[in-house]
Amino acid sequence: MRRKDNTESLKQVIDRLLNVYQLEDKFTEVALIKSWSDLLGPAIAKRTTRLFIKDRKLFVTLNSAPLKQELSLGKSRLIELLNEPFGRKVIEEIVFL
Repeated sequence: MRRKDNTESLKQVIDRLLNVYQLEDKFTEVALIKSWSDLLGPAIAKRTTRLFIKDRKLFVTLNSAPLKQELSLGKSRLIELLNEPFGRKVIEEIVFL
């Protein structure tokens, strides 16, 4: 007797689970926040004191006024850079505090 092949990869199971429980967006937001230092580098990460996402807005608290000004000038490019690894719009706006 042959066994039915109804196996799924772990990734498929996790993706389905996140989708069923409507956790996919929150999971992606957490992944974006964790990737902040990798995408922007250690110099910016050291000056970042707090990050959180609410209603597709990324709120970033920085302890350097010049850095805040510099990043504000390149907001649109920064949004593209942060969304790129996820292949969709995770955030639509950045607010520097």
